Amino acid sequence: MKFGLEDVESAIQDRWPKLRILVVGDVMLDAYIWGEVSRVSPEAPIPVVHITQRTFAPGGAANVAMNLAGLGATVTLAGLRGCDEEGDRLEQLLRAAGVQPRLVKRSEIGTTSKTRVMGGHQQMLRLDEECLVTSPNESEGELLAAVNAAVDDVDGVVLSDYAKGTLSTTLCREVIAKARARAIPVFVGPKRRDFSPYAGATVICPNRQELSFALGSPENVSELFEQAHNLARNLICPYLLVTMGEKGIAILRDGEARHVPAQAKQVFDVSGAGDTVLATVAVAILSGLDIDIAAELANVAAGIVVGKVGTVPIQEHELVAAISARTAQALEKKILSRQQLREAVAGWRSNGESIVFANGCFDLLHSGHLALLEAGRREGSRLLVAINSDESMRRLKGSGRPVVPERERAMLIAALQVVDAVTVFEEDTPLECIMELRPDVIVKGGDYSESQVVGHREVKTWNGRVKIVPLVPGKSTSELISRLLVARAHEAAK
Repeated sequence: MKFGLEDVESAIQDRWPKLRILVVGDVMLDAYIWGEVSRVSPEAPIPVVHITQRTFAPGGAANVAMNLAGLGATVTLAGLRGCDEEGDRLEQLLRAAGVQPRLVKRSEIGTTSKTRVMGGHQQMLRLDEECLVTSPNESEGELLAAVNAAVDDVDGVVLSDYAKGTLSTTLCREVIAKARARAIPVFVGPKRRDFSPYAGATVICPNRQELSFALGSPENVSELFEQAHNLARNLICPYLLVTMGEKGIAILRDGEARHVPAQAKQVFDVSGAGDTVLATVAVAILSGLDIDIAAELANVAAGIVVGKVGTVPIQEHELVAAISARTAQALEKKILSRQQLREAVAGWRSNGESIVFANGCFDLLHSGHLALLEAGRREGSRLLVAINSDESMRRLKGSGRPVVPERERAMLIAALQVVDAVTVFEEDTPLECIMELRPDVIVKGGDYSESQVVGHREVKTWNGRVKIVPLVPGKSTSELISRLLVARAHEAAK
């Protein structure tokens, strides 16, 4: 997975905390009764749950808001609640998480709540208490007032529709129209069968079942996606993101579908995973990341929350940690043995790609190294870097080198986006490596002449060439080491 890591990290740390997002939709209170199961009831063949604790969490649209807040955004939530204890508790939880609730109270309805009875980590039973909003006109005016009060000061709007009646067709259309008039993106989590109220939204994020219901249950995925493309065109919706459980996410746009594989995780509870996807996609796109990266991040975030029990929103630090772990894995995959590198080169060549080869010790990576590698990358399709092993370097530079061990040097080089693969060679020179890989171009710094470059004769026998890259003045590992020694001497003299 290629995130464009620098931009993603910048988005998460710098841009996500500046986002202001309005969520409108069906709010709920998720209640959990936790207990232990050690026997079966003598009254009926059912387990007896010995209650140990009760917990509560915002659910539905409120969980979307909690995910957005957990990812760093400033969030306002508009919806309907009852004049009851559940509604009060819901607002308290939202405020404690930094979400600003603008919930309209309706005396004739109760706050929707879902109570799950948990025996250990196993859900034993779910009890739903809800009163569907059958007369939305009575609330639309107040909800629109809440939207109008917030929409001028937000960067994006999320409609979280759980089909409980809050988001009437009229309300959806008016909210989307207001947002579009202000060039504000709209993200939708749908539950209804009719998607027409979402016309004009930027991204609609159904799961496969929801999309299938909306399209009359096509027989297979190909037919489903074909009809979905037509639906998106009719709705003037640039993107449909279809969550497909263990199969990941499908991005439908411009008549094409791209599959983003799911992250392998032990699944404890899928509650709220769709809310996490919707929230992550929203902050990613609003911060300037493209739809492909947004879907990749959403997959990572969903993989985190399904590993938890209960409705638990994603937190920014969890996503950053997961991305860092994936980054390390990605870097490891770029560090190849000689055999792996031969196979990779063969595959690239079969696709008509040209191979550029660079080598060196790369001890104490500096801007001169970066300039060399960036220039080398412009000479062909793929850039391979061979670095001297620690033993090879000691033979060349003396017992005091390297300063940085070979594994760390390889990781640092692999972290550069211009580099496609890194290998470590044990010999004194890279000639054997060059002969095996037969690169199209060998690049070397300006402190070498072409006749001094190892492999300059050999590369020409297969119609390759040598590229000498000018040095960056004053940038060398030796100079860095000298400066460090001087600084250390000054410290010792204090």
